[in-house]
Amino acid sequence: MSAREDVLRRIDGIVPARPAAEVAAGYAAIDRGYLRRHHEDGVLDLFAERVADYRATVVRVPAAELAATVADRLAARPGAYGIPSDLPEEWTAQVAGELVRGPDVAALDGLAGAVTGCAAAIAETGTIVLDHGPAQGPRALSLVPDYHLIVVLAGQVAPDVPEALERLDPHRPLTFVSGPSATSDIELSRVEGVHGPRTLEVVIAQ
Repeated sequence: MSAREDVLRRIDGIVPARPAAEVAAGYAAIDRGYLRRHHEDGVLDLFAERVADYRATVVRVPAAELAATVADRLAARPGAYGIPSDLPEEWTAQVAGELVRGPDVAALDGLAGAVTGCAAAIAETGTIVLDHGPAQGPRALSLVPDYHLIVVLAGQVAPDVPEALERLDPHRPLTFVSGPSATSDIELSRVEGVHGPRTLEVVIAQ
Protein backbone atom coordinates (compact mmCIF):
# COMPACT_ATOMS: atom_id res chain seq x y z
CA MET A 1 0.00 0.00 0.00
CA SER A 2 1.35 3.41 -0.97
CA ALA A 3 1.44 6.38 1.42
CA ARG A 4 -1.34 8.02 -0.59
CA GLU A 5 -3.56 4.97 -0.35
CA ASP A 6 -2.88 4.72 3.38
CA VAL A 7 -3.86 8.37 3.96
CA LEU A 8 -7.07 8.00 1.92
CA ARG A 9 -7.94 4.79 3.78
CA ARG A 10 -7.59 6.58 7.12
CA ILE A 11 -9.73 9.47 5.90
CA ASP A 12 -12.43 7.06 4.75
CA GLY A 13 -12.36 5.49 8.20
CA ILE A 14 -13.08 8.86 9.82
CA VAL A 15 -15.45 10.29 7.21
CA PRO A 16 -17.27 7.42 5.50
CA ALA A 17 -18.06 7.98 1.84
CA ARG A 18 -21.66 8.98 1.12
CA PRO A 19 -23.71 7.24 -1.55
CA ALA A 20 -23.37 8.89 -4.97
CA ALA A 21 -27.10 9.59 -5.12
CA GLU A 22 -26.94 11.46 -1.82
CA VAL A 23 -23.99 13.55 -3.01
CA ALA A 24 -25.78 14.38 -6.28
CA ALA A 25 -28.97 15.36 -4.42
CA GLY A 26 -27.03 17.66 -2.10
CA TYR A 27 -25.30 19.30 -5.04
CA ALA A 28 -28.59 19.81 -6.86
CA ALA A 29 -30.10 21.43 -3.76
CA ILE A 30 -27.54 24.26 -3.67
CA ASP A 31 -29.21 27.63 -4.19
CA ARG A 32 -27.86 29.15 -7.40
CA GLY A 33 -29.94 32.29 -7.45
CA TYR A 34 -26.86 34.48 -7.75
CA LEU A 35 -26.08 37.00 -10.47
CA ARG A 36 -24.64 35.05 -13.40
CA ARG A 37 -23.17 37.96 -15.32
CA HIS A 38 -22.44 41.62 -14.63
CA HIS A 39 -22.31 42.70 -18.27
CA GLU A 40 -24.41 41.93 -21.33
CA ASP A 41 -22.56 44.00 -23.92
CA GLY A 42 -18.93 44.85 -24.65
CA VAL A 43 -17.64 41.54 -23.32
CA LEU A 44 -14.50 41.51 -25.49
CA ASP A 45 -13.75 45.14 -24.63
CA LEU A 46 -14.04 44.35 -20.93
CA PHE A 47 -11.88 41.25 -21.23
CA ALA A 48 -9.12 43.15 -23.05
CA GLU A 49 -9.25 45.94 -20.46
CA ARG A 50 -9.07 43.58 -17.48
CA VAL A 51 -6.24 41.52 -18.97
CA ALA A 52 -4.24 44.71 -19.59
CA ASP A 53 -4.82 45.72 -15.97
CA TYR A 54 -2.70 42.73 -15.00
CA ARG A 55 0.26 44.11 -16.99
CA ALA A 56 -0.23 41.72 -19.86
CA THR A 57 0.09 42.90 -23.46
CA VAL A 58 -3.21 42.59 -25.32
CA VAL A 59 -3.54 42.57 -29.12
CA ARG A 60 -6.95 42.36 -30.82
CA VAL A 61 -7.01 41.28 -34.45
CA PRO A 62 -9.44 39.90 -37.02
CA ALA A 63 -9.17 36.11 -37.27
CA ALA A 64 -7.70 36.48 -40.78
CA GLU A 65 -4.71 38.38 -39.33
CA LEU A 66 -3.95 35.94 -36.52
CA ALA A 67 -1.02 34.21 -38.24
CA ALA A 68 0.66 37.49 -39.16
CA THR A 69 0.19 38.83 -35.64
CA VAL A 70 1.66 35.75 -33.98
CA ALA A 71 4.64 35.94 -36.35
CA ASP A 72 5.19 39.62 -35.53
CA ARG A 73 5.04 39.05 -31.77
CA LEU A 74 7.55 36.20 -31.89
CA ALA A 75 9.88 38.04 -34.26
CA ALA A 76 10.34 40.69 -31.56
CA ARG A 77 11.89 38.01 -29.31
CA PRO A 78 14.34 35.87 -31.33
CA GLY A 79 14.74 32.27 -30.29
CA ALA A 80 13.02 28.91 -30.38
CA TYR A 81 9.42 28.66 -29.22
CA GLY A 82 7.65 25.66 -27.79
CA ILE A 83 4.16 24.90 -29.05
CA PRO A 84 1.70 22.10 -28.30
CA SER A 85 1.91 19.17 -30.70
CA ASP A 86 -1.68 19.86 -31.82
CA LEU A 87 -1.52 23.65 -32.10
CA PRO A 88 -3.34 24.63 -35.34
CA GLU A 89 -0.72 25.01 -38.05
CA GLU A 90 -2.45 28.07 -39.49
CA TRP A 91 -1.74 30.01 -36.28
CA THR A 92 2.02 29.82 -36.85
CA ALA A 93 2.10 29.54 -40.64
CA GLN A 94 4.01 32.82 -41.00
CA VAL A 95 6.50 32.37 -38.17
CA ALA A 96 10.05 32.56 -39.54
CA GLY A 97 11.84 31.37 -36.40
CA GLU A 98 12.20 27.90 -34.92
CA LEU A 99 9.13 26.18 -33.51
CA VAL A 100 9.43 23.08 -31.34
CA ARG A 101 6.26 20.99 -31.33
CA GLY A 102 5.64 19.10 -28.12
CA PRO A 103 9.03 19.90 -26.54
CA ASP A 104 10.42 17.67 -23.81
CA VAL A 105 10.19 19.04 -20.28
CA ALA A 106 13.99 19.15 -20.06
CA ALA A 107 14.10 21.52 -23.04
CA LEU A 108 11.56 24.05 -21.76
CA ASP A 109 14.01 26.20 -19.80
CA GLY A 110 16.05 26.84 -22.92
CA LEU A 111 13.14 28.14 -24.98
CA ALA A 112 12.48 31.81 -25.68
CA GLY A 113 8.80 31.23 -24.89
CA ALA A 114 5.67 29.25 -25.59
CA VAL A 115 2.58 29.73 -27.73
CA THR A 116 -0.69 28.07 -26.74
CA GLY A 117 -4.42 28.35 -27.05
CA CYS A 118 -6.81 28.19 -24.09
CA ALA A 119 -9.99 26.46 -22.95
CA ALA A 120 -11.96 29.54 -21.86
CA ALA A 121 -11.60 33.13 -20.73
CA ILE A 122 -13.50 35.31 -18.25
CA ALA A 123 -14.21 38.93 -19.12
CA GLU A 124 -15.21 40.08 -15.62
CA THR A 125 -11.93 38.97 -14.04
CA GLY A 126 -9.57 39.14 -17.02
CA THR A 127 -8.70 35.50 -16.46
CA ILE A 128 -7.67 32.90 -19.04
CA VAL A 129 -8.22 29.23 -18.26
CA LEU A 130 -6.14 26.39 -19.64
CA ASP A 131 -7.28 22.80 -19.17
CA HIS A 132 -4.27 21.49 -21.11
CA GLY A 133 -6.47 19.97 -23.75
CA PRO A 134 -6.41 20.80 -27.50
CA ALA A 135 -3.85 23.44 -28.54
CA GLN A 136 -2.64 23.93 -24.96
CA GLY A 137 -0.02 21.29 -24.23
CA PRO A 138 1.05 20.10 -20.76
CA ARG A 139 1.01 22.46 -17.79
CA ALA A 140 4.81 22.79 -17.76
CA LEU A 141 4.76 24.38 -21.23
CA SER A 142 2.75 27.33 -19.88
CA LEU A 143 4.78 27.70 -16.67
CA VAL A 144 8.48 27.14 -17.37
CA PRO A 145 9.30 29.45 -20.35
CA ASP A 146 9.74 33.11 -19.42
CA TYR A 147 7.36 34.30 -22.16
CA HIS A 148 3.88 33.00 -22.94
CA LEU A 149 1.68 34.03 -25.85
CA ILE A 150 -1.91 32.85 -25.53
CA VAL A 151 -4.35 32.91 -28.42
CA VAL A 152 -7.91 33.56 -27.26
CA LEU A 153 -10.71 33.11 -29.76
CA ALA A 154 -13.62 35.53 -29.34
CA GLY A 155 -16.09 32.69 -28.81
CA GLN A 156 -14.06 31.42 -25.85
CA VAL A 157 -14.67 34.55 -23.78
CA ALA A 158 -17.47 34.19 -21.22
CA PRO A 159 -18.95 37.31 -19.57
CA ASP A 160 -18.47 36.06 -16.02
CA VAL A 161 -17.22 33.19 -13.85
CA PRO A 162 -20.37 30.98 -13.71
CA GLU A 163 -20.68 30.67 -17.47
CA ALA A 164 -16.95 30.05 -17.87
CA LEU A 165 -16.96 27.26 -15.30
CA GLU A 166 -19.84 25.56 -17.09
CA ARG A 167 -17.61 25.23 -20.15
CA LEU A 168 -14.86 23.46 -18.20
CA ASP A 169 -14.38 19.86 -17.14
CA PRO A 170 -13.59 19.84 -13.38
CA HIS A 171 -11.76 16.55 -13.82
CA ARG A 172 -9.11 18.17 -16.01
CA PRO A 173 -6.01 19.99 -14.65
CA LEU A 174 -7.15 23.62 -14.77
CA THR A 175 -4.71 26.52 -14.78
CA PHE A 176 -6.18 30.00 -14.21
CA VAL A 177 -3.99 32.77 -15.65
CA SER A 178 -4.53 36.35 -14.54
CA GLY A 179 -1.60 38.26 -15.96
CA PRO A 180 2.12 37.45 -15.77
CA SER A 181 3.38 35.43 -12.81
CA ALA A 182 3.93 37.80 -9.89
CA THR A 183 4.24 37.81 -6.12
CA SER A 184 4.51 40.48 -3.43
CA ASP A 185 5.25 38.13 -0.56
CA ILE A 186 8.52 39.79 0.45
CA GLU A 187 8.06 43.31 1.88
CA LEU A 188 5.16 43.87 -0.54
CA SER A 189 7.64 44.34 -3.39
CA ARG A 190 6.22 43.01 -6.66
CA VAL A 191 8.46 40.46 -8.34
CA GLU A 192 7.45 38.94 -11.67
CA GLY A 193 8.38 35.59 -13.15
CA VAL A 194 8.76 33.71 -9.87
CA HIS A 195 6.48 30.75 -10.56
CA GLY A 196 5.51 31.24 -14.18
CA PRO A 197 6.18 33.42 -17.24
CA ARG A 198 7.49 36.92 -16.60
CA THR A 199 5.85 38.21 -19.78
CA LEU A 200 2.31 37.39 -20.92
CA GLU A 201 0.92 38.43 -24.29
CA VAL A 202 -2.67 37.74 -25.27
CA VAL A 203 -3.85 37.79 -28.87
CA ILE A 204 -7.63 38.01 -29.16
CA ALA A 205 -8.84 36.76 -32.54
CA GLN A 206 -12.32 37.99 -33.39
